[in-house]
Amino acid sequence: MISTNTPCYFFTGDFSAFHGYFLSRPHEARRFARGEFLWRPGEPFGNIHYIMSGAARCCVEHENGRRKIISFHGAGTIFPVYHERDYKIELAVTTEALSPVETLAFTKSGFRAMFEENRALAAAVVEWYASYVNLLLYDTAHQEYNGSFLKLCNLLYLLAPSGGLEAITQEELADVLGTSRVNLTRGLAQLRSEGVVRTRRGCVEIIDREALARRCSLETVDQPDD
Repeated sequence: MISTNTPCYFFTGDFSAFHGYFLSRPHEARRFARGEFLWRPGEPFGNIHYIMSGAARCCVEHENGRRKIISFHGAGTIFPVYHERDYKIELAVTTEALSPVETLAFTKSGFRAMFEENRALAAAVVEWYASYVNLLLYDTAHQEYNGSFLKLCNLLYLLAPSGGLEAITQEELADVLGTSRVNLTRGLAQLRSEGVVRTRRGCVEIIDREALARRCSLETVDQPDD
């Protein structure tokens, strides 16, 4: 039986195997308060951050003032992940601490040395990018065409295993989905009335994951192949 990987919105633990290695390489220990940006908005990506604790969200800010949350990043992952070029879209990307965040900050040149030295790390970087591209393709080519309720079910299903729902507010869920709070509230009310979720302090808790899976699209739920 072969099972395909489902998309991931909350990245955590994917570089934990290199924790000791990162500590041994030249870095700067950084701390960010809740609401602080990991690099200044309107600038290309600067340092590469290995997140030791806490969680951050990555958004694209549109010139009309609206934002779209792309992904969340927790302990044991890297963001932004190593690359050499500066891209214009980076000027519209912001990454903000959702809670106090501690990181090991590496320069691009410093991370390049590790990338070239450590083949396992280089392979992990490639795998991370594959996962991120998979998320972007899923969100663009699949979620874009779903109704708001189906989008919500899919998102909740994908966030639950990573523990992402513990750190994400209902307002942030709406910003991931690109929907209004009214539509989000309506969808959550339906799921709550059906005994699938409970809501508390602006957050969502899944209480019947199997029932939630039945409300998701086939592209979201892991489907084993013979």
